Amino acid sequence: QVQLVESGGGLVQPGGSLRLSCAASGRIFSIYTMAWYRQAPGKQRELVASITNDGNTNYADSLKGRFTISRDNARTTAYLQMNSLKPEDTAVYYCAYSRLGGTFWGQGTQVTVSS
Repeated sequence: QVQLVESGGGLVQPGGSLRLSCAASGRIFSIYTMAWYRQAPGKQRELVASITNDGNTNYADSLKGRFTISRDNARTTAYLQMNSLKPEDTAVYYCAYSRLGGTFWGQGTQVTVSS
């Protein structure tokens, strides 16, 4: 099993920034992908960004240029830097850890963008 602990969510004004963190622990393999998803009220969960073991990244087209995913392999932690936040970015953000054998999810962290 893998446990994921997300942090960094909160309330921010439009145009502001937040940095989310996701720390993985437990049965960590050497090869894995970490990703951020989000789910807004009444909408399906969608991929925000992912990052592979060797640093290859993938972003939702609509978020390119504003969001940046990174990871610290030594700490088994992924980050999501979110800049120029908009009200439509309001959602619960979930961290996902994928490896051979399955995908594990965090509990989610609320991000609210409002003035």
